[in-house]
Amino acid sequence: MKPNIGRIDALCRITMGFTILAWSTSKLVKRPNDNVPLFAAVCGSMKAAEGITRFCPLTYLAEQKMETMQDHACHHDSHSE
Repeated sequence: MKPNIGRIDALCRITMGFTILAWSTSKLVKRPNDNVPLFAAVCGSMKAAEGITRFCPLTYLAEQKMETMQDHACHHDSHSE
């Protein structure tokens, strides 16, 4: 896994991820069976992990898709000449 996000982006993801995780954890203490804070906890922990590893799976997939589209466009252009 090669890092695909910058340091500032990583720091923002860590900060927001832990903030969301803290909020959702405090809500889950009051109501442990509530699904919204549980979903928020999962999302917050994913964002914090992305920041720590500096790797975002969605960014990776978007980059792969863009490369595929560019390769397809270049291949298509070479046939039209």
